[in-house]
Amino acid sequence: MKKITFVIELDRCIGCKGCQASCKMANGVALGNCRNPVKTVGPHGTYPDIQMYFMPAMCQQCENPSCVAVCPTGACYVNDEDGVILIDENLCIGCRSCEEACPYDCCSLNQERLIMDKCNICLSRRAEGEMPACVKNCSGSCLHVGDINDPESEVSRLLKEAGEENIYTLRDFGNHPSICYILKNEKWMDLLPQECRDTKRGKGCRS
Repeated sequence: MKKITFVIELDRCIGCKGCQASCKMANGVALGNCRNPVKTVGPHGTYPDIQMYFMPAMCQQCENPSCVAVCPTGACYVNDEDGVILIDENLCIGCRSCEEACPYDCCSLNQERLIMDKCNICLSRRAEGEMPACVKNCSGSCLHVGDINDPESEVSRLLKEAGEENIYTLRDFGNHPSICYILKNEKWMDLLPQECRDTKRGKGCRS
């Protein structure tokens, strides 16, 4: 089955937040909302051994998404064609069940329209053959999107070249997050709270 998701090279991310700005512009994201926040991880350590990196933290495009499981109207669903988690605005009642269920804090309420909002990997742009806005405007070329279940895709090639020891996902709560992060030059550190410790690939990311 096709599974469109992100592979993100954290070694190349400079924290410019160009992906955030371009996403808001391209998708008309409401004031106060953000589909792809760039988190600062760290700094950790003792001088001069200080470590810090930046992490785009959009919807993790889980294979077993809890947001879909709890949605009372079926507004939140997995697209059969590409595995991307979408929200049907015509069915969404803004109950925030998906927001409460998501362990990665990737759903938010659009206060203007009172419906839920999240990254859909630029559905409308992809339908026109365009790359997602964040990928197109990433100044460090750290964002990549493609079919992670296709061994010949760019994202699969990047994972193969990086090596298992350099590939991470956010902690798997049974959701099986599909976004893979490549980090070679720094030590992987916690982004989520203590109860949400991150883990190495193999517990939530498939090639």
